[in-house]
Order: sequence, then C-alpha cells, then structure tokens
Amino acid sequence: MYDPRSVEARWQTWWEENGTNEPDLDDAERPFFNLMMYPYPSAEGLHVGNLYAFTGADIYGRFRRLRGDDVFEPIGYDAFGIHSENHALKVDTHPMELIPSNIRSFERMLRAAGLMTDWSRTVDTTDPRYYRWTQWIFVQLFKAGLAEKKEAAVNWCPKDQTVLANEQVIGGLCERCDAAVEQRMLSQWFFRITDYAQRLLDNLEWIDWSETTKTAQRNWIGRSEGARLHFPLAGTDGAAGDRIEVFTTRPDTLCGATFMVLAPEHPLLERLTTDERRAEVEAYVQAAAAIDLVERRKADDREKTGVFTGGFARNPATGEDVPVWVADYVLMDYGTGAIMAVPGHDQRDFHFARQFGLSIVQVVCSRASLPESADPREVPGDGGESAFLEHTPDEILINSGRFSGMEADAGGRAITEWLAERGLGAPEVNYRLHDWCISRQRYWGPPIPIIYCDACGAQAVPEEDLPVVLPFVEDFRPTATGVSPLARAEAFHATTCPACGADARRETDVSDTFLDSGWYFLRYPSTEFDDRPFDAARTRKWLPVSSYIGGEEHSVLHLLYSRFLTMVLSDLGHLEFEEPYDRFRKHGLLIREGAKISKSRGNVILPDEYIERFGADTFRVYLMFLGPFQRGGDFRDSGLAGPDRFLKKVWDSVTAAVESGRTGFDDPGVERALHATIRQVTEDLEALSYNTAIAAMMDCLNTLRFGGRTASIDEVRPLVILLAPVAPHIAEELWARLGEESSVFDHAEWPAWDERKLAVDEVELPVQVNGRLRATIRVARGAPEAVVREAALAEANVIRRLDGAEIRKVIHIPDRMLNLVIS
Repeated sequence: MYDPRSVEARWQTWWEENGTNEPDLDDAERPFFNLMMYPYPSAEGLHVGNLYAFTGADIYGRFRRLRGDDVFEPIGYDAFGIHSENHALKVDTHPMELIPSNIRSFERMLRAAGLMTDWSRTVDTTDPRYYRWTQWIFVQLFKAGLAEKKEAAVNWCPKDQTVLANEQVIGGLCERCDAAVEQRMLSQWFFRITDYAQRLLDNLEWIDWSETTKTAQRNWIGRSEGARLHFPLAGTDGAAGDRIEVFTTRPDTLCGATFMVLAPEHPLLERLTTDERRAEVEAYVQAAAAIDLVERRKADDREKTGVFTGGFARNPATGEDVPVWVADYVLMDYGTGAIMAVPGHDQRDFHFARQFGLSIVQVVCSRASLPESADPREVPGDGGESAFLEHTPDEILINSGRFSGMEADAGGRAITEWLAERGLGAPEVNYRLHDWCISRQRYWGPPIPIIYCDACGAQAVPEEDLPVVLPFVEDFRPTATGVSPLARAEAFHATTCPACGADARRETDVSDTFLDSGWYFLRYPSTEFDDRPFDAARTRKWLPVSSYIGGEEHSVLHLLYSRFLTMVLSDLGHLEFEEPYDRFRKHGLLIREGAKISKSRGNVILPDEYIERFGADTFRVYLMFLGPFQRGGDFRDSGLAGPDRFLKKVWDSVTAAVESGRTGFDDPGVERALHATIRQVTEDLEALSYNTAIAAMMDCLNTLRFGGRTASIDEVRPLVILLAPVAPHIAEELWARLGEESSVFDHAEWPAWDERKLAVDEVELPVQVNGRLRATIRVARGAPEAVVREAALAEANVIRRLDGAEIRKVIHIPDRMLNLVIS
C-alpha cells in the first residue's frame, strides 16, 4: 500500500546522504543552471504561491536532468528588507534573532517539498560573507562613476519612516501599512541605470524571455523621440540659467504652446514668481509636497490645480511671451520638470486652459478638413470643445508661420532644425526610466560602504576592509527625521578617512534589498570562495543562467536591475556576458475565491497540512494540474482527491507488474498509447505545459489498466520515468521496485518514442444488433473486444436500438464484425 510519508522521508534522506542533487561544478559535461527566484523568509512561512513557482521550476530542472544535462538547482534567502524589520518590531524581537529562525522554518518546508536543491550552496543575503560582495559591487559602481548621491523627490512613508519605490504606493497609500504617503526631498544614493536605458531596450529584441515580460520592460524604460526646446525667460537673452528647457515628442505643435507649467520643485520657480504671487505659489508648493508621486502621476484622473507664477517665458518659435504656471501634475523627475502646454492638441492641457481661461490655438489639422481657399497660416479656431487628437495621414501644420502647410512630421523636424541653428533646441531621445534610488533609512540591510571626509569628500570603503558589518543596534526603530538608526551607533558611525586618515563618518543608510537580489545568481556556483564574489572559471562554465522561472511582478524591478548590474560588471571586465538569463519564463498566479493568493490579502495558504495529509508528490501534481503553469489556476481543497487517486493507481499498477513478472507488449493499442504519451509529455514539459503532460499520463494509465488488465514491466517502466519530474519521491521508490539501483535521475534514460508505433492501422467494422447492421465504426487493427464494444456503444443508433435492454451475448470476429445479441 502506498504510504507517501514514509516514501518521501526515505528518499529525501537518501538524496541528502548520497549528494544526489549536488553536481560536480568543475567537471560537468553539460552544465545547465536552473534558477529559482529565491524566497523572502517571512514569519508566515512558505506559502502555496511560493511552492507553485518552485515546483514548476523544479519539474523543468528534473526533466532536463533526465534528458542528460548536469543540472545545478540552488536556492537561497532574500532575508534583508523592511518586511522582516517591520515584523521584528511588531513581535518585539531583534531581526538578528528573528530572521535565522524564519530561515530554518523555510528550509524545513522547502525540503519537505522534494525540490532538487543543492543545499550545499545556499546563500543568505544577511550573511556578511554574502553582503561583503554586495558592498563590493557598490564600490565598483562608485569607482566607475555610476553611483552618485543627489537630492531627489521621493515617496516617504511616515509610518514605516523610509523611502518607498513608486511600485510600493497603492492609491496614495503605503502597500505595507496603508499609511498616507508624503513627498520629500532627500539626499539619496542612486545608480545611474539611465545610462544603460537604450542598451537595456535593445537587448529585449533578442533575449529569450516571455513576451509579456519584455513588453513590461519596454514600457517601463519608455523610449520617446523628440526635441529639447529652450524657452528664454522674458527680458533675458535665454542663456543657460535664463531659460526653461522642455522635452517634447511633438515639436510640430510648438507654435500652439500658449503657456508653460513647472513642477513645484523646479529650480527656476522662485525666480519666476513675482512678489504679488509669492504667497499663493508657496502655499501651493507646500500642499503639493503632501501628495505622493504616484498619485501626482495620475494627472488624468484628478481635478487640475495650478497657480500662475506671475512670470513669463518666450515661445522660441513665435517670439510671444507665454505665462508660466506651477502645477502638481508636472513631475521634476520626468523630462525636465517643465512642459510647454499645447491645449489645442493635449486633452490635459486643454482642460487646464479652459479651467483657468488660457489661450487655445490649433496648429495641426487634417488637410481634407480645410476649405480649398484657406491659408494654413491663418486658420481660425480656438480648439473647439476638445483638443484635436486625431492622427491622420494627411495632417498638416496651420497657424505656424513659415511652417504652415507642411506635413506635420516633416514640419516638426524642420522646426527642430531651425531652432537648433539658433541655439534654441536640439533633437533628443528621452526615457521614462529613472535612476535607481538605493538608499534606505532603515536598519535591516547592508550598510552602504561610503565614508565622508570633510577634506576628501565621499570615499569608498577600501575593498580589503569589506564587509562593513551591520552592527547590533538594540534600538533599531526608524525615525521621522529621515536619518537611519545606524546614526545612533556612535562606534559604527565614527571612523577615519581611508585617503587622509582624518576623522570621518560612515554613511548610515543601508542599501535597497533589490541590490541584494540583483546579483545572487552569480554567487551560487562560487559559495566556497571567500576571496572573490564569483570565480572566473566557474562563472564561465555555468553562466549565464540557463533557465529562470519566476513571477511577472518582478518584471520591472528585480529583472531589470539584475540586467543592469550584469551589464555594468561586464563593462568593467568582471563578466564575459551582459545578459544574466538565457531563458526566462513567467509563471501564473494562484487564485482562491476570486482573489490572488498573497500575504497582503490575508488569504495565504500554507502547504504543511496538505503535504502532511497527502504527501508532497500529490501536492506537486495538484498544483501543476490546476491549469496552464504560465497562467495559474484556482486553488480548491477538493481538487487534491484526483491527483491522490492517480498516484495510488500508478503505485498499484507498477507493483502489480513487478509481481506478475511479465515483460514485453501484448497489446498494440497499449504500445501505441504509450509512445503517444512519451511524445506529448516530452513536448509539454519542454513548453512548461505541465497540466496537459499530467493529463496525458493519466490517460495512458487508464489505457494500461483498461478492463482490469495488469500491465507488464516494460509498459510501466517508461511511465515511471515520465512521472519522475512531477512526482520524484514515488518515482524513485517505484524505480527501485522495478529492480533498478541508485536514483532514477542518475541512471534512467528519458524514453524515446517511435513514430512508426504512432501510425494508427485502422479497420472499418460493422456493428450489428441481433444480426442487423446498425452502425459502422473505425478501430485500430487488432483492437480487443472490450475496445471495440466500447466504441460501438458510443454510437447513437446502436444506443437507440438497444433501448436499455440487457446484452445477453457479444459475437466479436477481430477486425471483421461485432454483433450484440439482446433477445
């Protein structure tokens, strides 16, 4: 009788004692790096969503191993960060005590899941042996001029007392604690990822990733072509410092720019504001600072607000002075922090102009809409009831002076060239992507390895002095000051300058947890080396990562940042490749009662009770059978019964075959079904179509057992191998019971199918009821009576003639006829 608990415990112990899942990293002939997104060891423990992702990745790794690859499948713990720190504060336990306990709990649960993990190479981001090299990477970027400290507007959570990324703000509230988010200007450390924007974009054309993930990155990088234009301040010659610069993708509409709008943080705002307008402008700026950046980006969803500064700038195309306003929908960290407002051709500007009584001029229209005699330089129009936003092939410029009558795109280029000749503009490419802010004003993270000296300025901690160890700080609570708790640790804070030896002070911010996870895959093959972050030979052999499976929610954070860091390390000569992952595939999401399973929704499902009751293999089969792996499925407790019955049937069929001792194939239909199953499972596992692969194995098993038949050893052996990636424990046990030694993953060859066996040799059979022809069916040549009878009883005319009567006798002449006698 199948007892999953004893089977799984036995084989997990066997794998550990025999190092089954620890490949020889130096002598592997066919290295295949199968990467999983490492978990965040929360206090709640491993939840079913984590296990869904890990199981899908594990199945693919086991499949590649059975196909002959030397598969390396490590795992680790992304254990720094605000989530852990907040929970530590909540339960009044120091994170240095809490996190190791959480990690032990996670490891226990991961081992129970039966993953093919090389536990000898686990990494933990909170281990100084790991974050020493995280700090080393920061130093490399600092030396290369790619890490810089600058003031920037940031989202600030007043409850968590730290900076938030835009993605961490939902509806103006902190995603972690639901506090209303504020905006602050803080001095932060940034990585200059914008320097790599075009390269990050270009490589998306050839990397083998899920298309939706690549699209998300393209949209996040947000390349736009246009022009940088200079609007001289009224009464000046427009030299640097005396002009407002804007970026626009529509230089063709410049003559329709009737006012300008500055972000509340714009450096020219104070100069442009007149004395009589100053109090109102300052009040508006103060109010804007209380709105988070994400909410300010939703300009189309909010009522427009703004204040006239009293100042003017000169439209470089028309020479007319236009009023300058301040409004919170303009952002300092996008473009130049200023816009030329063209209400005739932008709906947002149109509403703003209507609300505040500003001029609206249409400068683009369809040529077909103009009267034949109309002069494009003098077409009347105030923009009507809405902005002209149509894009037609025959668009021309109107009310645009010398450029009137030109085709719109050509006119935009001509305007840009004309302004460039006069020093008033130039073509430019802009990106939505912002530099990566990595400073965090919290305790639980790697200290940023910078020392400040009054004489020498910011100095990188010498590499030989790394790691800068995070000290134990009893009171690690954050404060509203924007200063990290590490500043309270005088012994940590005070140091000497590595350049001149004078008294100096350490940086007290810690780095963003996305820096920890941006390079962890590089460390896995080299964990035993303490003198280098990644060994050159090992890295050359195992990287880039062969296959990476993970959640699409990481598309524009973790995955983008890891690409950036890999490119930088490649440019600096530390790596021989610039893209980290050869192949990335996203997995879907699990749903329960109509909602995504997540900690924030409070509907987390822990797998412990299911594994305890049904076994890890049954739970693995169930998770993968929920639906297409890359789309996800609906978790229901009742669904586990089917996978449970399936594995018990597999157990019974294999053990019965062993007891019978029968070998070979005595049924062509069974042999054909087996070869068809081998082909489908092989193709489906390669495509991550796990649900259909499992369905094919279930159908094959039903064929092997049809009519109560006992399968032969040769019929069940391939099925055991096909099942092994999905249900590894039971496959190992049945492999042993088939008389094989060692692990199925070490000594089994993935079964091959024979196309000739798949060819169906069919015959037409007449079906009679009491000697009268009632139907004709097609069945495989040599099909047994039970198969022929089942096919006959599926025919509507046969069913009607039987009319529920008992079949007293069946006359079957193979490949010739079937007669059902009912009276």
